[in-house]
Amino acid sequence: MADDLCFFIKDMLIVGPPVKKALILRISLVAFVMACGVFMCSIGLKQISNFTKAGFIDTKVVEQHCEVPFVEKWEGSYVHFPKPVTFDRAECACNPVRYFVIASTQRSGSGWFETLLNSHINVSSNGEIFSVKPRRSNISTIVDTLEKIYNLDWLTSASKNECTAAVGLKWMLNQGLMQNHEAIVEYLNAKGVSVIFLFRRNLLRRRISILANAYDQSAKPLNGRHKSHVHSPDEAKILASYKPLINTTLLIPELQQAENMVKQALECFNSTRHIVLYYEDVIKNHTVRPSTFTNHHNQKCQYGSIYINGSVWVLFHPKWVKFLAKSGTSQIG
Repeated sequence: MADDLCFFIKDMLIVGPPVKKALILRISLVAFVMACGVFMCSIGLKQISNFTKAGFIDTKVVEQHCEVPFVEKWEGSYVHFPKPVTFDRAECACNPVRYFVIASTQRSGSGWFETLLNSHINVSSNGEIFSVKPRRSNISTIVDTLEKIYNLDWLTSASKNECTAAVGLKWMLNQGLMQNHEAIVEYLNAKGVSVIFLFRRNLLRRRISILANAYDQSAKPLNGRHKSHVHSPDEAKILASYKPLINTTLLIPELQQAENMVKQALECFNSTRHIVLYYEDVIKNHTVRPSTFTNHHNQKCQYGSIYINGSVWVLFHPKWVKFLAKSGTSQIG
């Protein structure tokens, strides 16, 4: 019995220690595997993070890489690459876009002039945007509206969308333009917007046109509808039959007021890049003709354009539009 007990104790002494060592080895092995797994996961996450950052950097570089052909250095601030949020410009993303605004007064031919610009496939002039009073209630709403227009997010019937080469609007002097002229001048210069002033030399005819338009608005002789602009000889003949009565006592002060408004506008916007056009010159001047030229009007090229009396060039290219004018104010006539 004593021998059996001794043998059992010996077995305990012999078998016990190897079991504990095996357990320790297993635990150590599991811990080592876990450590290796954590280490490898951390390396993988770092590589993914570095790859993502590199991808973003490459994307930014590609987006900014838009070369502008045939543009001189001084024109760089007037060439833009808008990124609209309402649509994708796709293959036209790197086509440069010019910003412009037609500053005018009522009954000065601005509607006809804007139609002329919109007849080009890549030019978008969006009409009297600020005839709606809430859009010009303060400078903040004005800037917000202009941002949408120049970012190509203002969609109208005149919008050319993807391949627009020049975008702008028609802005009357009494539609918030003069009331906020200081902030607007600062915005136009910072944004690189060219200003096209369009006025009438004959202020008396303009005054008669205003009276005739007021009569048409109340009497509506054209089939009971008011039309600010007629589109046929017959309609023009009907409106021309109206002979307004003019108050000669108020006539001179009214004409002087109109003349002073034009002078004030030119003074306030003198620091902008601008040109001055007169309706009579554009209509009657025989030097206003389709022409072909590059940077020099006496050279030929394949680009269509409008050439006005040697002072103002509007160069139409299939993919972009270039407004050329002398420094400061170029006056026609």
